[in-house]
Amino acid sequence: MVFENIIAASGEIATLKTILLMMVGVAGGLIAGAIPGFTIAMAVVLTLPFTFGMPATQGLATMVSVLVGGLSGGLMAGILTGIPGTPSSVATTFDGFPMARNGEPGLALGLGVWSSFSGGIISAVMLMTLAPQMARVGLEFNPWDYFMLVMFALTITASLSGKNMIKGLISGAMGLLLRTIGEDEAAGMGRFNFGIDSLLQGFDFIAVLIGLFAFSQLLNDVRDPKTAGKALTERGTVRVRIEHGRAIRTLLKHWTVVVRSSLIGVFTGILPGAGGSIANILAYDQAKKASKHPEKFGTGIPEGIIAPESSNNAVEGGALMILMALGIPGDVTAAIMLGALLIHDIVPSPSFITDEPVLAYSIFIAFFVATFMMIGMQSFMLRVFVMVTRVRMYVLASIILGFCGIGVFALQNVTFDIWTLLWFGILGFVMRHFGFPLVPMILGVVLGNIAELNLARSLAITTDLSPFVTRPWSLFFLIFAVFSGLFPLFQSHRVMEKKWTLFYLPVSCFASSVPLFMMGGVPRPVLGAIVAAFGAYHLWRRWQNGWRFKPIEKTI
Repeated sequence: MVFENIIAASGEIATLKTILLMMVGVAGGLIAGAIPGFTIAMAVVLTLPFTFGMPATQGLATMVSVLVGGLSGGLMAGILTGIPGTPSSVATTFDGFPMARNGEPGLALGLGVWSSFSGGIISAVMLMTLAPQMARVGLEFNPWDYFMLVMFALTITASLSGKNMIKGLISGAMGLLLRTIGEDEAAGMGRFNFGIDSLLQGFDFIAVLIGLFAFSQLLNDVRDPKTAGKALTERGTVRVRIEHGRAIRTLLKHWTVVVRSSLIGVFTGILPGAGGSIANILAYDQAKKASKHPEKFGTGIPEGIIAPESSNNAVEGGALMILMALGIPGDVTAAIMLGALLIHDIVPSPSFITDEPVLAYSIFIAFFVATFMMIGMQSFMLRVFVMVTRVRMYVLASIILGFCGIGVFALQNVTFDIWTLLWFGILGFVMRHFGFPLVPMILGVVLGNIAELNLARSLAITTDLSPFVTRPWSLFFLIFAVFSGLFPLFQSHRVMEKKWTLFYLPVSCFASSVPLFMMGGVPRPVLGAIVAAFGAYHLWRRWQNGWRFKPIEKTI
């Protein structure tokens, strides 16, 4: 039955018109993703009206192609200019831009392209095979679980701040505070607007992101007149040739990072409201924690590009899983896809895949084929984008700022967003000057609303706080949040050979296995037993070694 559905869906996709529309969609997505301020959601929204007169299969295949192209397009701007084209490419700039500035943009772009391809393929395979089963996980989440998931994500600010932990925490707190400005979604009341009507809508996230990253970076690049008059190539930082062979070899060397990051992306995509921006930073953080040389992250290390690009391309596979199986959009772009389905009189539900098998498998195959189109078209288009680095810096800065302004204004056609771009650009420039990291602030802005809304929902259901620790998923994320928050302290004390650090890994394994046992069934308790056994094995190894530090452990 499954094979017959795949054959029928392949016949729907393998028409000349559909293939051409998908190629145009991938190209449009790549362009939209590469332009800072022009988000993937905007590209998909602009594509939606053109699909009204198309058959359902053809229209959805075109939109999926735009989606896949947009997911990879953001790495172009992020690596070449240090400005993420999309929110889901923020973490890519942490190491992609330094690698380009260090004289290896060809390798950085190659790593980004092939990591995106690998994450997309892994996500597509999981989408086609595990959609009904994996979507059930998202159905289990309640407000308590979402809130704890955000708390876990917020603890990443400490590890992303490096040596400037205090400044990083201050920056993250500022992001949370900024998110409270505007109308409270739970109560419907204005907060911190100081009688200014424009502030009732709050600060648009895209405008804040582009201001903090784009405008502040542009100000930093052109503040020196001599530097502003030069092109990047004149500073010896850019080579046009994209090193595909070297990138593939590097990717194979770090295949565990690709698989782990892709799984993080798929799982995050299943969680409604999480999206690529969270998966992007989560994968980067986990790659940094698992690395033998975490201090090199942020200087242009391959794992710093592979992890975020693998995860953000895998996100939409997870988002489409829960959309098609449950009718719940995992993120904004999946919500637009839901609208496209409804336009064609198709209502996603648990029976969608069995009721509309040809259409469902057409979406699966379109996602898979568009990923292959992306690798071919992006490899060509990246050569064109690398040429941009030959433009003088002040000209490039003016053009990029113009696109940023247009992109920010086009979101809601609100002039106030242009002022938001300006204010946060200046704020980002000042923060850079005084050594305050921008990433924790962005993370606070992204997650603040999700945390507040789910906390309000949980307290509206009951004022009892016990579900935060009695619900398995909530307890699971709480435990991870605690150990993630302690990780920077663990790293610093490990170098000083503090005895308590010997127990960090075993205790974290024992603690995380508890909620897995609480979930019941068979697979999760078995997984919990494996995790606990892993912790017991490491504890036994510590005892065998006489509770002494091995040379290899000093470098962790």
